[in-house]
Amino acid sequence: MNKNSTFRDLAPGVTGMALVGSSVTVSHSLVDAPLFTVQAARYAGAALLLLALARATGVPVRRPRGREWLWLAGIAVTGLVLFNVAVVRGVAHAEPAVIAVAVASVPILLGLLGPFLEGRRPSRQVLLAAPVVVAGAVLVEGTGRTDAAGVAWAALALGCEAGFTLLAVPVLRRHGPWGVSVHAVWMGAVMFAGLAVAFEHPADLGSVSGTQWAVSGYLAVMVTAVAFVLWYRTVAAVGPGRAGLLTGIAPVAAAGAGVCAGGGVPDPAVWLGLGVVIAGLTVGLRPARTMPPRPSAPLRHAARQGPGRTA
Repeated sequence: MNKNSTFRDLAPGVTGMALVGSSVTVSHSLVDAPLFTVQAARYAGAALLLLALARATGVPVRRPRGREWLWLAGIAVTGLVLFNVAVVRGVAHAEPAVIAVAVASVPILLGLLGPFLEGRRPSRQVLLAAPVVVAGAVLVEGTGRTDAAGVAWAALALGCEAGFTLLAVPVLRRHGPWGVSVHAVWMGAVMFAGLAVAFEHPADLGSVSGTQWAVSGYLAVMVTAVAFVLWYRTVAAVGPGRAGLLTGIAPVAAAGAGVCAGGGVPDPAVWLGLGVVIAGLTVGLRPARTMPPRPSAPLRHAARQGPGRTA
């Protein structure tokens, strides 16, 4: 793999994680909004946009078959529904940094489990780099107070974030980034709509402000429709292990978005964390050295004989 192809493969994932990180700042305005109703609208809008773009660009979206329904539904349950619930409920018991640090630990899980789903061993290079990226993310996010329930919600958020990538591996080959994104998103919209009917009231729609709808639209377009396709493109190209390292970009992007929103200059620990994340990404994502093929026995024998000599 040459450097140009590596950059082309990784660039979509980098952009996707940067968009996810930017969502942290804007999502604060949705704290008081009805969770299930707003999320149902967000994912429904994203599904329609994805379908329209796929049709306009001629990308086929295949109908799932057999066990593919289970894999795709698993992505929707873990990566969309349970993840959002875990984050919202978790911040009621723990400071946001606790949840963020838990989610930032996902490179280790992806580095360990992702290769097994592809039928190969984990990469030593990725396993060495993953703790470095996690350590940098922890420095960027900081730590916070929590209780036992907060720890449980944080652990659930970590598992769901890993599931969003790992459960896509078996279906990416046939459906591609577009197909996986479309099916996971419309399933998530249906699930959130069911939860909204069961636990929220239609009158709650009137409490959603114009700003909150605008934020929901941004999340639907950039953080869901665009970021999902970009992320799955990189996972399909480089595998979940190497792609998982890129999740360390999300907290860095979140810190940068906070600065742009008027949050002030980051603390020295944040700058140190940024450097550690970059170091981890450099170690884990550099192209593997390809060893020249070992000559066969007759060639080795001929080499020992030297030029112009015969056995």
